[in-house]
Amino acid sequence: MALTRGDDFPIHQTSEPIAYSGTDRNFYDRYFFNGYGMEGELFFALAFGVYPHLNIADASFCVVKDGVQTALHGSRWLNMERMDLTVGPIAIEVLEPLKRLKLTVRAPEHGLAAEIVFDGRAFPVEEPRFIRREGPRAIMDYTRLTQNGRYSGWIERDGKRESVDGFMGTRDRSWGVRPVGQRDPQALAPPKPPQFFWIWSPSNFETGSFFFHTNDDEAGEAWNRRAVWAPDGADAAGLEDIAKCGVDIDWTPGTRHARRAVVTLNGSQGTRTVTYEPGYEFFMLGLGYGHPKWGHGLDHGPLALEREDLNLAEVDVHLPHHLHVQALCKVTYRDESGQIAVGRGILEQLALGPHAPSRFTSMLDFAK
Repeated sequence: MALTRGDDFPIHQTSEPIAYSGTDRNFYDRYFFNGYGMEGELFFALAFGVYPHLNIADASFCVVKDGVQTALHGSRWLNMERMDLTVGPIAIEVLEPLKRLKLTVRAPEHGLAAEIVFDGRAFPVEEPRFIRREGPRAIMDYTRLTQNGRYSGWIERDGKRESVDGFMGTRDRSWGVRPVGQRDPQALAPPKPPQFFWIWSPSNFETGSFFFHTNDDEAGEAWNRRAVWAPDGADAAGLEDIAKCGVDIDWTPGTRHARRAVVTLNGSQGTRTVTYEPGYEFFMLGLGYGHPKWGHGLDHGPLALEREDLNLAEVDVHLPHHLHVQALCKVTYRDESGQIAVGRGILEQLALGPHAPSRFTSMLDFAK
Protein backbone atom coordinates (compact mmCIF):
# COMPACT_ATOMS: atom_id res chain seq x y z
CA MET A 1 0.00 0.00 0.00
CA ALA A 2 1.26 3.48 -0.85
CA LEU A 3 -1.84 5.65 -1.36
CA THR A 4 -3.35 7.03 1.86
CA ARG A 5 -5.93 9.64 2.90
CA GLY A 6 -3.31 12.37 2.70
CA ASP A 7 -3.01 11.87 -1.05
CA ASP A 8 -6.45 13.41 -1.59
CA PHE A 9 -5.20 16.78 -0.23
CA PRO A 10 -2.94 19.20 -2.14
CA ILE A 11 -0.06 18.87 0.36
CA HIS A 12 2.58 16.87 -1.55
CA GLN A 13 6.17 18.06 -1.34
CA THR A 14 7.74 15.48 -3.66
CA SER A 15 6.57 13.28 -6.56
CA GLU A 16 6.03 10.44 -4.07
CA PRO A 17 2.77 9.60 -2.26
CA ILE A 18 2.39 11.33 1.12
CA ALA A 19 3.32 8.06 2.86
CA TYR A 20 6.93 8.71 1.82
CA SER A 21 8.97 11.64 3.20
CA GLY A 22 12.13 11.80 1.17
CA THR A 23 14.69 9.16 2.06
CA ASP A 24 16.02 10.03 5.54
CA ARG A 25 14.90 7.41 8.07
CA ASN A 26 15.00 10.10 10.80
CA PHE A 27 12.24 12.21 9.27
CA TYR A 28 9.54 13.10 11.81
CA ASP A 29 6.39 15.23 12.15
CA ARG A 30 5.37 16.36 15.65
CA TYR A 31 2.76 18.21 17.72
CA PHE A 32 3.45 19.59 21.20
CA PHE A 33 1.15 21.36 23.70
CA ASN A 34 1.48 22.60 27.27
CA GLY A 35 -0.98 24.50 29.46
CA TYR A 36 -1.21 26.06 32.91
CA GLY A 37 -3.28 28.48 34.94
CA MET A 38 -1.94 31.96 35.50
CA GLU A 39 -1.66 30.87 39.13
CA GLY A 40 -1.74 27.49 40.84
CA GLU A 41 0.11 24.23 40.29
CA LEU A 42 -1.91 22.33 37.67
CA PHE A 43 0.02 21.78 34.44
CA PHE A 44 -0.64 19.55 31.45
CA ALA A 45 1.27 18.63 28.30
CA LEU A 46 0.69 16.47 25.25
CA ALA A 47 2.94 15.39 22.41
CA PHE A 48 2.21 13.40 19.26
CA GLY A 49 4.84 12.22 16.78
CA VAL A 50 4.79 10.52 13.39
CA TYR A 51 7.87 8.77 11.95
CA PRO A 52 6.99 7.81 8.36
CA HIS A 53 10.10 5.77 7.53
CA LEU A 54 9.94 3.88 10.83
CA ASN A 55 6.18 3.33 10.33
CA ILE A 56 5.57 4.36 13.95
CA ALA A 57 3.31 6.93 15.65
CA ASP A 58 3.56 7.73 19.36
CA ALA A 59 1.98 10.09 21.85
CA SER A 60 2.11 11.02 25.52
CA PHE A 61 -0.24 12.97 27.78
CA CYS A 62 0.93 14.38 31.13
CA VAL A 63 -0.71 15.98 34.15
CA VAL A 64 1.17 17.56 37.08
CA LYS A 65 -0.76 18.06 40.33
CA ASP A 66 0.05 17.67 44.05
CA GLY A 67 3.74 17.12 43.32
CA VAL A 68 3.15 14.14 41.02
CA GLN A 69 3.76 14.03 37.28
CA THR A 70 1.49 11.45 35.68
CA ALA A 71 2.12 10.38 32.09
CA LEU A 72 0.24 8.14 29.70
CA HIS A 73 2.61 6.84 27.02
CA GLY A 74 1.31 5.28 23.81
CA SER A 75 2.83 3.85 20.65
CA ARG A 76 1.44 2.11 17.60
CA TRP A 77 2.34 1.03 14.11
CA LEU A 78 1.58 3.87 11.71
CA ASN A 79 0.58 1.57 8.84
CA MET A 80 1.70 4.39 6.51
CA GLU A 81 -1.43 6.47 7.32
CA ARG A 82 -0.21 9.91 8.40
CA MET A 83 -3.68 11.50 8.51
CA ASP A 84 -4.75 9.38 11.50
CA LEU A 85 -3.95 11.62 14.50
CA THR A 86 -4.67 9.03 17.17
CA VAL A 87 -2.60 6.70 19.29
CA GLY A 88 -5.03 4.53 21.22
CA PRO A 89 -6.98 6.85 23.54
CA ILE A 90 -4.96 10.01 22.69
CA ALA A 91 -6.20 12.09 19.74
CA ILE A 92 -5.63 15.47 18.08
CA GLU A 93 -8.13 17.21 15.81
CA VAL A 94 -7.29 20.30 13.74
CA LEU A 95 -10.44 22.44 13.96
CA GLU A 96 -9.04 25.52 12.18
CA PRO A 97 -5.50 25.32 10.81
CA LEU A 98 -3.00 27.65 12.54
CA LYS A 99 -5.70 28.67 15.03
CA ARG A 100 -7.80 26.02 16.85
CA LEU A 101 -7.04 22.42 17.77
CA LYS A 102 -8.72 19.88 20.03
CA LEU A 103 -7.03 17.36 22.32
CA THR A 104 -8.89 14.29 23.56
CA VAL A 105 -7.81 11.57 25.99
CA ARG A 106 -10.10 8.65 26.87
CA ALA A 107 -8.19 6.17 29.05
CA PRO A 108 -10.39 5.20 32.02
CA GLU A 109 -8.39 2.03 32.61
CA HIS A 110 -5.35 4.25 33.21
CA GLY A 111 -7.23 6.85 35.27
CA LEU A 112 -6.83 9.64 32.70
CA ALA A 113 -9.19 11.62 30.51
CA ALA A 114 -9.28 15.08 28.93
CA GLU A 115 -11.16 17.22 26.45
CA ILE A 116 -9.31 20.44 25.68
CA VAL A 117 -9.54 23.09 22.96
CA PHE A 118 -6.59 25.35 22.09
CA ASP A 119 -7.26 28.83 20.62
CA GLY A 120 -4.24 30.70 19.27
CA ARG A 121 -3.64 34.22 20.58
CA ALA A 122 -1.85 35.42 17.42
CA PHE A 123 -0.42 34.07 14.19
CA PRO A 124 2.24 31.38 14.82
CA VAL A 125 5.91 32.31 14.97
CA GLU A 126 8.10 30.51 12.43
CA GLU A 127 11.41 29.87 14.15
CA PRO A 128 14.58 29.95 12.02
CA ARG A 129 15.28 26.65 10.28
CA PHE A 130 17.28 24.37 12.55
CA ILE A 131 20.26 22.84 10.76
CA ARG A 132 23.01 21.19 12.79
CA ARG A 133 25.81 19.04 11.40
CA GLU A 134 28.45 16.91 13.04
CA GLY A 135 31.19 16.70 10.44
CA PRO A 136 29.46 15.66 7.21
CA ARG A 137 26.35 14.28 8.90
CA ALA A 138 23.16 16.33 9.27
CA ILE A 139 21.97 15.58 12.81
CA MET A 140 19.11 18.10 12.63
CA ASP A 141 17.31 19.77 9.76
CA TYR A 142 13.81 20.90 10.67
CA THR A 143 11.32 23.75 10.82
CA ARG A 144 9.08 24.66 13.75
CA LEU A 145 6.16 26.98 14.36
CA THR A 146 5.31 28.13 17.88
CA GLN A 147 2.05 29.67 19.07
CA ASN A 148 0.68 30.72 22.44
CA GLY A 149 -2.99 30.25 23.14
CA ARG A 150 -5.89 30.02 25.54
CA TYR A 151 -7.48 26.74 26.60
CA SER A 152 -10.97 25.59 27.47
CA GLY A 153 -12.14 22.19 28.65
CA TRP A 154 -11.23 19.78 31.41
CA ILE A 155 -8.72 17.20 32.67
CA GLU A 156 -9.44 14.17 34.83
CA ARG A 157 -6.93 12.13 36.83
CA ASP A 158 -8.04 9.22 39.00
CA GLY A 159 -11.66 10.37 39.00
CA LYS A 160 -10.97 14.00 39.91
CA ARG A 161 -12.01 16.41 37.15
CA GLU A 162 -10.58 19.92 36.92
CA SER A 163 -11.45 22.73 34.54
CA VAL A 164 -8.77 24.28 32.34
CA ASP A 165 -10.99 27.16 31.22
CA GLY A 166 -8.84 30.29 31.12
CA PHE A 167 -5.56 28.37 31.09
CA MET A 168 -2.83 29.57 28.77
CA GLY A 169 0.14 27.83 27.24
CA THR A 170 2.04 27.02 24.10
CA ARG A 171 1.84 24.65 21.20
CA ASP A 172 4.39 23.91 18.53
CA ARG A 173 4.59 21.96 15.31
CA SER A 174 7.89 20.77 13.96
CA TRP A 175 8.87 18.58 11.05
CA GLY A 176 12.06 17.48 9.39
CA VAL A 177 15.03 15.43 10.53
CA ARG A 178 16.39 14.79 14.01
CA PRO A 179 17.47 11.56 15.75
CA VAL A 180 14.50 9.25 16.34
CA GLY A 181 14.08 5.54 16.99
CA GLN A 182 17.09 3.35 17.69
CA ARG A 183 20.47 5.07 17.82
CA ASP A 184 22.70 4.72 14.76
CA PRO A 185 25.12 1.86 15.59
CA GLN A 186 27.94 3.51 13.64
CA ALA A 187 29.17 6.67 15.35
CA LEU A 188 30.63 9.57 13.42
CA ALA A 189 34.32 9.23 12.57
CA PRO A 190 36.32 10.57 14.28
CA PRO A 191 34.21 10.37 17.46
CA LYS A 192 33.08 13.64 19.06
CA PRO A 193 31.54 14.03 22.53
CA PRO A 194 27.91 15.19 22.41
CA GLN A 195 27.08 18.85 23.02
CA PHE A 196 23.67 20.47 22.97
CA PHE A 197 22.51 23.65 24.68
CA TRP A 198 18.87 24.66 24.39
CA ILE A 199 16.76 27.35 26.09
CA TRP A 200 13.14 27.96 25.03
CA SER A 201 10.89 30.34 26.93
CA PRO A 202 7.42 31.07 25.52
CA SER A 203 5.53 33.31 27.95
CA ASN A 204 2.00 34.66 28.33
CA PHE A 205 1.13 38.21 29.41
CA GLU A 206 -2.23 39.93 29.57
CA THR A 207 -1.91 41.65 26.18
CA GLY A 208 0.29 39.26 24.24
CA SER A 209 2.98 36.63 24.05
CA PHE A 210 6.76 36.66 24.25
CA PHE A 211 9.01 34.07 22.64
CA PHE A 212 12.74 33.55 23.05
CA HIS A 213 14.93 30.58 22.25
CA THR A 214 18.61 29.88 21.73
CA ASN A 215 20.75 26.96 20.61
CA ASP A 216 24.38 27.59 21.61
CA ASP A 217 27.62 25.82 20.77
CA GLU A 218 30.21 24.97 23.41
CA ALA A 219 31.68 28.47 23.29
CA GLY A 220 28.26 29.99 23.94
CA GLU A 221 27.80 31.27 20.37
CA ALA A 222 24.21 30.95 19.16
CA TRP A 223 23.65 28.91 16.01
CA ASN A 224 19.88 29.41 16.21
CA ARG A 225 18.21 32.23 18.17
CA ARG A 226 15.11 34.40 17.93
CA ALA A 227 13.07 36.75 20.14
CA VAL A 228 9.54 37.84 19.19
CA TRP A 229 6.69 39.82 20.76
CA ALA A 230 3.24 38.77 19.48
CA PRO A 231 0.39 41.16 20.41
CA ASP A 232 -2.98 39.46 20.80
CA GLY A 233 -4.68 39.09 17.43
CA ALA A 234 -1.54 39.89 15.42
CA ASP A 235 -1.16 38.50 11.94
CA ALA A 236 2.23 37.49 10.53
CA ALA A 237 3.10 41.10 9.74
CA GLY A 238 2.23 42.19 13.28
CA LEU A 239 4.88 40.06 15.00
CA GLU A 240 7.73 42.16 16.43
CA ASP A 241 11.20 40.67 15.96
CA ILE A 242 13.87 41.76 18.45
CA ALA A 243 17.24 41.26 16.79
CA LYS A 244 19.60 42.01 19.69
CA CYS A 245 18.84 39.53 22.44
CA GLY A 246 20.62 37.21 24.84
CA VAL A 247 20.15 35.27 28.07
CA ASP A 248 22.00 35.00 31.39
CA ILE A 249 21.29 31.95 33.54
CA ASP A 250 21.85 31.48 37.25
CA TRP A 251 22.14 27.71 37.60
CA THR A 252 21.08 25.93 40.77
CA PRO A 253 24.30 24.60 42.38
CA GLY A 254 24.80 20.88 41.85
CA THR A 255 22.47 20.78 38.82
CA ARG A 256 22.03 21.83 35.21
CA HIS A 257 18.67 23.42 35.97
CA ALA A 258 18.14 27.17 36.27
CA ARG A 259 17.07 28.90 39.46
CA ARG A 260 16.69 32.18 37.53
CA ALA A 261 17.16 33.43 33.97
CA VAL A 262 17.14 36.92 32.46
CA VAL A 263 16.56 37.54 28.76
CA THR A 264 17.93 40.94 27.67
CA LEU A 265 16.46 42.78 24.68
CA ASN A 266 18.42 45.73 23.28
CA GLY A 267 16.82 48.28 20.98
CA SER A 268 17.05 51.88 19.85
CA GLN A 269 15.00 53.03 22.85
CA GLY A 270 17.10 51.21 25.44
CA THR A 271 17.17 47.85 27.21
CA ARG A 272 14.26 45.62 28.15
CA THR A 273 14.48 42.51 30.34
CA VAL A 274 12.34 39.41 30.80
CA THR A 275 13.07 37.56 34.06
CA TYR A 276 12.14 33.91 34.69
CA GLU A 277 11.71 32.62 38.24
CA PRO A 278 10.97 28.87 38.27
CA GLY A 279 8.37 27.38 40.56
CA TYR A 280 8.73 23.68 39.77
CA GLU A 281 10.05 21.57 36.90
CA PHE A 282 8.17 19.36 34.48
CA PHE A 283 10.39 16.53 33.27
CA MET A 284 10.24 16.14 29.52
CA LEU A 285 10.75 12.39 29.61
CA GLY A 286 7.02 12.38 30.46
CA LEU A 287 6.53 13.20 26.76
CA GLY A 288 9.12 10.68 25.62
CA TYR A 289 12.10 13.06 25.31
CA GLY A 290 15.12 10.99 26.32
CA HIS A 291 12.93 8.34 27.99
CA PRO A 292 14.81 5.04 28.45
CA LYS A 293 11.74 3.03 27.36
CA TRP A 294 9.32 5.44 25.65
CA GLY A 295 11.79 7.41 23.54
CA HIS A 296 10.46 8.81 20.27
CA GLY A 297 9.94 6.42 17.38
CA LEU A 298 10.68 3.17 19.20
CA ASP A 299 8.74 0.07 18.17
CA HIS A 300 6.42 -1.29 20.87
CA GLY A 301 4.22 -3.36 18.54
CA PRO A 302 0.76 -2.73 17.01
CA LEU A 303 -0.41 -0.75 20.07
CA ALA A 304 1.09 -0.32 23.55
CA LEU A 305 0.05 1.92 26.45
CA GLU A 306 1.54 2.51 29.89
CA ARG A 307 0.93 4.90 32.78
CA GLU A 308 3.90 6.33 34.66
CA ASP A 309 3.82 8.33 37.91
CA LEU A 310 6.78 10.45 38.95
CA ASN A 311 7.09 12.00 42.42
CA LEU A 312 8.79 15.29 41.63
CA ALA A 313 10.41 15.55 45.06
CA GLU A 314 12.21 12.23 44.53
CA VAL A 315 13.64 12.79 41.04
CA ASP A 316 17.41 12.49 40.74
CA VAL A 317 18.23 15.51 38.56
CA HIS A 318 21.76 14.21 37.91
CA LEU A 319 20.57 11.40 35.64
CA PRO A 320 20.95 12.22 31.94
CA HIS A 321 17.29 11.52 31.14
CA HIS A 322 16.25 14.08 33.80
CA LEU A 323 18.31 16.95 32.33
CA HIS A 324 15.56 18.05 29.92
CA VAL A 325 12.92 20.08 31.78
CA GLN A 326 10.32 22.78 31.40
CA ALA A 327 10.22 24.96 34.52
CA LEU A 328 6.89 26.67 35.17
CA CYS A 329 7.85 30.27 35.88
CA LYS A 330 6.71 33.64 37.08
CA VAL A 331 7.80 35.94 34.26
CA THR A 332 8.48 39.65 34.79
CA TYR A 333 8.86 42.04 31.85
CA ARG A 334 10.55 45.40 32.46
CA ASP A 335 10.47 47.97 29.66
CA GLU A 336 12.96 50.76 28.88
CA SER A 337 11.26 53.14 31.32
CA GLY A 338 11.12 50.64 34.18
CA GLN A 339 7.41 49.78 33.80
CA ILE A 340 6.66 46.18 34.81
CA ALA A 341 4.23 43.52 33.59
CA VAL A 342 3.95 40.10 35.22
CA GLY A 343 2.95 36.95 33.37
CA ARG A 344 3.62 33.23 33.37
CA GLY A 345 5.51 30.92 31.08
CA ILE A 346 7.96 28.08 30.87
CA LEU A 347 11.73 27.94 30.71
CA GLU A 348 12.72 24.81 28.81
CA GLN A 349 16.31 23.73 29.41
CA LEU A 350 18.58 21.05 28.02
CA ALA A 351 22.29 21.56 28.64
CA LEU A 352 24.43 18.61 27.63
CA GLY A 353 28.19 18.87 27.28
CA PRO A 354 30.39 21.98 27.48
CA HIS A 355 28.99 25.53 27.54
CA ALA A 356 31.56 28.20 28.36
CA PRO A 357 29.19 30.93 29.69
CA SER A 358 27.72 28.39 32.12
CA ARG A 359 31.18 27.11 33.11
CA PHE A 360 30.24 23.59 32.04
CA THR A 361 33.39 21.91 30.75
CA SER A 362 32.53 18.22 30.31
CA MET A 363 29.58 16.18 29.18
CA LEU A 364 27.91 16.13 32.59
CA ASP A 365 29.53 18.35 35.21
CA PHE A 366 27.25 20.48 37.34
CA ALA A 367 26.99 24.09 38.47
CA LYS A 368 29.05 25.12 41.47
